[in-house]
Amino acid sequence: MIRIIRSDPTHPDFVALVHKLDEYLAVLDGEEHEFYHKLNTIGNLKYVVMAYEDEVAVGCGAIKQFGADAMEVKRMYVELSRRGMGIGVLLLTELERWTKELGHRKCVLETGRRQPEAIRLYEKCGYERIPNYGQYFGMENSVCFEKGWGD
Repeated sequence: MIRIIRSDPTHPDFVALVHKLDEYLAVLDGEEHEFYHKLNTIGNLKYVVMAYEDEVAVGCGAIKQFGADAMEVKRMYVELSRRGMGIGVLLLTELERWTKELGHRKCVLETGRRQPEAIRLYEKCGYERIPNYGQYFGMENSVCFEKGWGD
């Protein structure tokens, strides 16, 4: 059974999972990795969720403030051996729940074109593509999404 917990970016399991995510992305992003890596530090995060299976951390995600009414989804990762089991949906659902509890009306996020499994996850969960925002404007590998729910 998968258990989702809330935490903060200092949790050792979150730090370990983010390290695995960074190793995975370094291969996918190639020469562009340094640009993306500097945008994804965990020091400016406050809200972290993790997925556990039999007390072993198998996935994570986070949100951070994005404008007045939104949170940005960051550092989504599920262990390669655990993908396809719905863990990403559980993590994203919890991040959305937390966003709503904080009084925000939407989530935005960026992922890479070389991550088709992530793109499928976000589309499956009701996210719609939007123009690349902020630091991702003009980045050909970036795909940005948004999901809102109103009041």
